[in-house]
Amino acid sequence: MKLQQLRYAVEVFRRNLNVSEAAEALFTSQPGVSKQIRLLEEELGTQIFIRSGKRIVSVTQPGQAILETAEQILREVQNIKNISGEFTGTRSGSLTLAASGTLARFRLPETVARFTADYPDVHLNIKCGSPQEVADMVYRGEADLALSGDLPDLPADVGSLPCGQWHYAVFVPPSHRLATLPEITLRDLADEPLLAYGFSFDAGTVLARAFGRGRVADYRVALAADDDDLLKTYVRLGLGVGLLNRDAHDDADAGIVMRDAGRLFEPVPVQILLRGDALIRNYVYDFIAMLDAGLTRDRVNQLLYTPAQEDFSI
Repeated sequence: MKLQQLRYAVEVFRRNLNVSEAAEALFTSQPGVSKQIRLLEEELGTQIFIRSGKRIVSVTQPGQAILETAEQILREVQNIKNISGEFTGTRSGSLTLAASGTLARFRLPETVARFTADYPDVHLNIKCGSPQEVADMVYRGEADLALSGDLPDLPADVGSLPCGQWHYAVFVPPSHRLATLPEITLRDLADEPLLAYGFSFDAGTVLARAFGRGRVADYRVALAADDDDLLKTYVRLGLGVGLLNRDAHDDADAGIVMRDAGRLFEPVPVQILLRGDALIRNYVYDFIAMLDAGLTRDRVNQLLYTPAQEDFSI
């Protein structure tokens, strides 16, 4: 059994069983990937994937367990490399960040600028996705850390650090009735087509809880997107009322009025996500501290690794 074979099998699984995409991501050929996976299955005496002709269409039950273990093995291999890096060159390496679109735009730039100035030899890679997608990237080891908000449930083995919050606001054209209404209610919003982030109304999110508490269930999302500028464009066109991060409002924005929604919606907590079993390199600790000065190395270790204390007192 070779690590390369495990890596090939895991990559095919990550690419929704598309061998061509896996081969492209691994910078190798499709026949080479297929051959190595076949050799792995022969050695194990177990079929990992179910095939229809030459196509992989599903994963067997033992294959699912094998792939989960293989992912864990590959993460530990990366940890070994990271440990070596800590002793051979702590100011060089790579850092992959994942963030939801609004945080990537409004929370990361200043920190990234500081970090790249302090660590010019660290290759930085930024991936964007929904809160759930970036959390899954951390879980699968595709990102070293993620910055996310409005994530009700964390994947197993992923820890979180509090890192501030952001706030929803209402975006409308100046001529819209809500632009001058003395006080906006949930009922007012439900009477309008809404423009919001793709994750905004997922179960357990800030907006979903607010409308649930207000017993307003007949709202309609006319457009969901994770790009603030795209949503603001459609607000200007009169397609609906935007529910966006208030940081997305720019003083230079023409054709848009922003109304505060603090009375309607609680702040969205922002979290830094990391795998609990990952080695945190020195420059990752520094990046976290740049995001939030209160998250020192000792504080990060305390939050991530200190076991919960049971209180059995009566």
